[in-house]
Amino acid sequence: MMTDVMEQSGSPIRPGQPAAQRAEPAVATPPTGADAEPAEQQTGTQEPSASARIVQIRERIDEIDHALITLWQERAALSQEVGVTRMASGGTRLVLSREREILERFRVALGADGTQLALLLLRAGRGPL
Repeated sequence: MMTDVMEQSGSPIRPGQPAAQRAEPAVATPPTGADAEPAEQQTGTQEPSASARIVQIRERIDEIDHALITLWQERAALSQEVGVTRMASGGTRLVLSREREILERFRVALGADGTQLALLLLRAGRGPL
C-alpha cells in the first residue's frame, strides 16, 4: 500500500502546494563531541583507512540524496502545474499515455525498481488515483 509523500518536517506534500511554500529538507549532520559514536559503530570497521573512505563515500551519498530530494520536489511542483493548467483549460486530470511513457522510460533504465520509482514520482505530482 502506498502512503502520501512526506516532507522532512513530517508534513504531507499537498497537491498544488508550490515548492517554495514547503520546508527545505533537513540535512543530517553526524553528532560530534560526547554524542559521537566510535568510528567502528559509524562505519562498521576499525581499520582507519577503510573507515575514512566509508565516511567520504557517505558524504557523497548525502549530497546525492539532497539533490534527489530537491529535484523530486521541483518535479512534483511542475507536474502539479501541468495538471492545474490542463484542467483549467477543460482538459483531463491526467493523460494516461504520458504516464505510460514515463513508466516505460524508468523501467527500461532501472528495471522493476524503476517502475516503482516512476509510480511514486507520478503520484507525487498528481496525487493518488
